[in-house]
Amino acid sequence: MIGRLNSAFGNIGNKSKNTTWLLFRFLSCGLLISHGYFELFGDNAQAVTGRGMTSISVGDLFNYQLPMDINALFVMAVIEFGGGILVLIGLWTHLVSLLIVLVMILTYLTLHLAWSPTFNGGELTALNTVIFLIFFSFGPGTLSLDSVLAERRQEKRRDKMAEKF
Repeated sequence: MIGRLNSAFGNIGNKSKNTTWLLFRFLSCGLLISHGYFELFGDNAQAVTGRGMTSISVGDLFNYQLPMDINALFVMAVIEFGGGILVLIGLWTHLVSLLIVLVMILTYLTLHLAWSPTFNGGELTALNTVIFLIFFSFGPGTLSLDSVLAERRQEKRRDKMAEKF
């Protein structure tokens, strides 16, 4: 009985994979975009240079002074906002997701490593790392610009092959 019920819901799940993946992408990216938007345009917007986080340090292990006093928080906010938009529409998903994963790892190491992540807000960073690692691994799905562009490239290749013969 439970096996049949599980199988029935499994069939429903298989039919809605593309829609579910799109919803997952929209929700994940929407949250990342809103976080980046707040960092760029909110009440305490990050400056490009000067104030903010002008050096990157991981405890006592690593310290890097950014050139021209660039604010790392501004750069991260641009990647969150712009990268979130690109993954949301499914454009260059693998590349942008990898960039976001690297930013999230850097964010976790510099801001959230010292204490338990639940006390300092690091759980969102850790969750975003895993989410965008999944997007990097599995891609945007069929309902995306990457998919449309890949289809067009394939059609052009077919047309070129047809012209040769």
